[in-house]
Amino acid sequence: MNKKVEKPGYIVVHVAVKDIEEGRKITKSIVKRRLATCVNIIPEVESYFWWKDKLETVKEAMLIIKSKESLLTELTRAIKKLHSYSIPEIIALPITGGSRDYLEWLDSETI
Repeated sequence: MNKKVEKPGYIVVHVAVKDIEEGRKITKSIVKRRLATCVNIIPEVESYFWWKDKLETVKEAMLIIKSKESLLTELTRAIKKLHSYSIPEIIALPITGGSRDYLEWLDSETI
């Protein structure tokens, strides 16, 4: 009987941060701990959102984090520990395909 080998689930996690410095601090921590293989920092995004019944507009930085689904709980915990927002945006999206070489690299460089 052939047993199906389960592949790890890969994710992209978006995290808005107050500025690039906070983004760098979070990025260095999670990459050093191998909770993420790669993080892209977009230095400035304009965000609109409702907060306490008021429409807010702020300039933030955006982290695009590549990791494994199995690390999401620990990754979320690590981000929240360093993040300045009371309710940080941490949104994980599944990676449904991509370069096999890249995904194998992602797998090999995370815990």
